[in-house]
Amino acid sequence: MPTIAIASPKGGAGKSTTAVILATQLAHAGVPVTLLDCDPNRSVSHWASRGEKPNRVKVIADITDATIIKTIKENDRDGQIVIVDLEGIASRLMSRAISQADLVVTPMRATTLDATVGSRTIALIQEEEEALGRAIPLAIVFTMTKTVKSKQHSGIAASLRGQGIDVIEPDLLERAAFSSLFEFGGDLYTMPPQGNADAARKNAELFAKAVLQRLMKGLQND
Repeated sequence: MPTIAIASPKGGAGKSTTAVILATQLAHAGVPVTLLDCDPNRSVSHWASRGEKPNRVKVIADITDATIIKTIKENDRDGQIVIVDLEGIASRLMSRAISQADLVVTPMRATTLDATVGSRTIALIQEEEEALGRAIPLAIVFTMTKTVKSKQHSGIAASLRGQGIDVIEPDLLERAAFSSLFEFGGDLYTMPPQGNADAARKNAELFAKAVLQRLMKGLQND
């Protein structure tokens, strides 16, 4: 089944939060997920150690650039999705994971710096596409955004789309429930309500659907 790489060469962009939200939403919808924790900060492993991890989510850590491809292939089973939370630097491990991905999702804050650094992910993907002779779909998701978008946010999104880069809607908004996942563990449905929990669940649900639609479209085009 498909592999989704959560990749950005910039730390603090919300990769682990994006990975956990996506994994738990898919699991809540009945899709088994293997979540690979490839970030040295081990944020995903920390989340998994808190509270009760969803039954349909398996977490694997201690993955190196030498084992990443083998680990992905070993967990590439029918009926489930592999999600890879990558480290926040451009590395051989990131390149090898991207080479196996059916979709790369790049979290990005709506700042000029994040947009500039995020362009390195695009360059990495292009290198892997040339080496593999196949297209690797990429989608950007803005993270930690406000309900009302700033002019800078709108301008960056328009610039990306103008370059032909896919931008996921909705953004992952700045929600207390999202950051609290790493305090309580579990998912948005089992942990104690934080902030506007219903709005956070709806945001996460729509985001996961948008990712799944892109994933399925890419597989159909292969």
